[in-house]
Amino acid sequence: MARTILASFLVLMLAFPTAFGTDFTVGDSGGWTLGTDYSTWAAGKSFKVGDNLVFNYDSNHALDEVNANGYNGCSSSNSIKSYQDGNTKIALSSPGKRYFLCPKPGHCSGGMKLEVNVVAASSTPPTTPSGSPPTTPSTASPPSESGTPATSTTPPSPKPNGANTVSSAISLLVGSFFVSAIMFGFMG
Repeated sequence: MARTILASFLVLMLAFPTAFGTDFTVGDSGGWTLGTDYSTWAAGKSFKVGDNLVFNYDSNHALDEVNANGYNGCSSSNSIKSYQDGNTKIALSSPGKRYFLCPKPGHCSGGMKLEVNVVAASSTPPTTPSGSPPTTPSTASPPSESGTPATSTTPPSPKPNGANTVSSAISLLVGSFFVSAIMFGFMG
């Protein structure tokens, strides 16, 4: 019985890093406020299904999710959802574009608006196991004048999203610690 529970727990812990996404604090340490270029902030990030947007703002601001027309016209008259709690966490639960703005007069036109493109979580390319050669086809190069064939290099694979990698690594480390502690508790 104890082994079944332990095995079940181990399987859950191994799945833990992939079950949760990354929390992106909009505007980083500056938060959701005037004076931040949110297009530039979002440009360097990859938003995936399962990730969250965290908006931190004071009582001078609010947050509305709007459609593309509302975003382009800085209008929240037909907002999808409105928030005023100062610490809003938005789950990115489906692929597609999402639009947010501050509904306070002049704030959206002053730059307090954000568009994010959410991609499916499974859109990351599979990684090749270490030690295995890449599976990309290559063509033979003609021999050089010295009689030895020329060599070609394979371009490096794209780097994963750094935030997701760090989050997954930390989750895996914490999970491994708990599994080890439980195993030693059952054995000792």
